[in-house]
Amino acid sequence: MTDSSGAASRVADALRAQIAAGALVPGMRLSEERVKQEHGVSRSTLREAFRLLIRERLLVHELSRGVFVRQLSRQDVADLYEVRRVVECAALRHIRSLDPAGLRRVAAAVKDGREVAERGDWDAVAAASIRFHEALVALAGSPRLNALVSDVLAEFRLAYAHMRDTQVFHAAFLKRNAEIAETLGRGDIEAAAEMLDDYLVDAEKALQDHFVD
Repeated sequence: MTDSSGAASRVADALRAQIAAGALVPGMRLSEERVKQEHGVSRSTLREAFRLLIRERLLVHELSRGVFVRQLSRQDVADLYEVRRVVECAALRHIRSLDPAGLRRVAAAVKDGREVAERGDWDAVAAASIRFHEALVALAGSPRLNALVSDVLAEFRLAYAHMRDTQVFHAAFLKRNAEIAETLGRGDIEAAAEMLDDYLVDAEKALQDHFVD
């Protein structure tokens, strides 16, 4: 990897993390000058970073207007949930053995979600939920699967900006996160996978009900 390619990847990683955290929201225009100065890179390196994220469907380029954080449609949300059901549930079913450290990461994400919910920080609850699902998939022990799900969840994070009431949505699933974690802790992988499938079906319906076009 050349120095410029490495720098572009680092900038893309930083922007991806900001999107996943909700710091960059759908429809936001990214100023080339500001982002270039913030990361200390050349214009060509920045544009390569933008191209990487456009390929990942996180950004869009509009002719004569610039680069924007992508806005999702209801159809996008349905497709993302379909991918999540296929990948996340299959990941659980392919766990060979339950790694104690991995289970602790799942439990930590549940705990984090509850704590920030008590403070009323629903953006932080959303971030904890993303970490919970990433930790579930990580139990399968596949770096490539982890990377795939990380990209899908980064794109999925864009959907939260279209919701009328994030508190109502996330509050309904905090308990179910804990129930899945507890079921895995007992070693019942198949039951946890079935619970996760039901969870994602219900979550899609709830998100679509709260979706603002």
